[in-house]
Amino acid sequence: MEPNNVKQALEDPSWVKAMQEELAQFDKNEVWTLVPHPNGKKEVNEIMKQEVQMHKEKVKMNLSSNDNNILQRLSLIDSIQRLSISYHFENEIDRILVHIHNDFTDKNLAIEECDLHFTALLFRLLRQKGYNISSGTYKGEFDEIIVVQDVEGMWSLYEAAQLRIHGEDILEEAHKFTYNKLKSITNQLSPSLAEQVNQSLVQPFHKAIPRIMARSYMSFYEKGSTHDEVLLKFAKLDFNMLQKWYQKEVGSAIKWWEKLEFSKKVPYARERITELYFWPFAMNSEPKYTTFRVVMAKVCQWMTIFDDTYDVYGTIEELELLTQAIRRWDISYIASLPECFKAIFNAIVEIVDEIIELSAGSGESDLVLQCFKQALCHYVQGYMDEARWCHDGYIPTYDERKVNGAASTAYQAFTIMFIALGEFATKETLHWISNKSNPRDQLINDLASHKFEQQREHGASAVECCMKQYGFSQEEACEFIKKDINNCWKDMNEEYLKLIGYIPRPVLDCIVNKARVCEFLYANSEDKVTNCALFKDHIVALFLDPVVM
Repeated sequence: MEPNNVKQALEDPSWVKAMQEELAQFDKNEVWTLVPHPNGKKEVNEIMKQEVQMHKEKVKMNLSSNDNNILQRLSLIDSIQRLSISYHFENEIDRILVHIHNDFTDKNLAIEECDLHFTALLFRLLRQKGYNISSGTYKGEFDEIIVVQDVEGMWSLYEAAQLRIHGEDILEEAHKFTYNKLKSITNQLSPSLAEQVNQSLVQPFHKAIPRIMARSYMSFYEKGSTHDEVLLKFAKLDFNMLQKWYQKEVGSAIKWWEKLEFSKKVPYARERITELYFWPFAMNSEPKYTTFRVVMAKVCQWMTIFDDTYDVYGTIEELELLTQAIRRWDISYIASLPECFKAIFNAIVEIVDEIIELSAGSGESDLVLQCFKQALCHYVQGYMDEARWCHDGYIPTYDERKVNGAASTAYQAFTIMFIALGEFATKETLHWISNKSNPRDQLINDLASHKFEQQREHGASAVECCMKQYGFSQEEACEFIKKDINNCWKDMNEEYLKLIGYIPRPVLDCIVNKARVCEFLYANSEDKVTNCALFKDHIVALFLDPVVM
């Protein structure tokens, strides 16, 4: 396909360009001290910084107070997490949960006497922190819930059931029951509660992106009669200050893109900096991981160009040579190819050099380089296999597709970047991730993009592969894949519990967050990556529009 035709087929909506122009104005050197000014100017506001710190200290005092009973403490922690400000209070939250866990395990306090909401909330908060608390608490049938219409209890149990692992049949039953029951009674609830429950049914808290959840939860929390004004004010201040931080990160990535002049060197390239920044932003939004987000935004943009090159631009012969060049880290393999291929190769070499330079302080930069190159090799080979299958008209088995998909989603490459740039680079952690794979992200992608992809020349999706291997109809194949995705979540939940204490928690959280990004981008069979207008409102809310104080 000619470059101009490819670009036209993949062109971004006009709003994307306008947004990138607005974000590009932010100066990377201006950090944290910028706040909105009534006249539209930027100014340093020490008073606001002091106000943030004052509210933070008040929240800390509330967390440490002995006046709150256990349920009040759990509810406060839940609100802090839903407002996406828990990174400020990790030590305080850990101390509270350790104490509560010890009371209910070592001291054998009776949990059976507690109501369903308390029990489910306790279970979820402890599981989220890596405590392998037993699901045996939920015994018997759920008929009593129908009688008492315990909406809060059902909702809490539904959220708790998201953290189930293999073999927890009681939580499997609880999930099915609460989902169906809540769905059937939402029209009987108040508008605000119904909206929250419906949002949870589509995207439960455990599978939701924290910063997106925070923005919507603020309005729900503010309407509640028992909300904590100090906590709410702090959450809003924190959100707006971090938004300024993210704007500067996106601006930095846009300037990198413009400096490379990719639009001239690779004429079919999609400019998706702002939307692609969403990946590293969602994987970890804490300010201390700014380097990871900026560098990964570049990698995501490179991968988008790489994807388009293998999907719609390169011939099979050109792709074979590009694959060899990256696998052997040798540009001579593509010396005879058009300049766009050399630009793609040089861009990833430049980015890898930047990652190695930034991770040099860990003492494991050589191992980082080795692991990252290996992950890139798996990634490019996954795309090469897909291109070859498409070229040959071959439909692989579902099992083959899963193995290939685990490589082509860049699961390893993204996590290695976080490990290296987040200062977690040790031999043990790097070796662990280099031997991990997960097909979940590709399966979710295939479910959402199956219909669209079949409208043009494209390799077989997991849906077609499943139909071929098992003789399923399309509907049966989709249901089978959905169950497979749910099993992948159970695998991840189980591994989280096993690895806490061995692998740094931020690394495990980063992996969980990557799964959450896929759940969001491909929810309800929508491919928000291909059609980025589907999450325009979220991008505007997260990166442009501040929360009203």
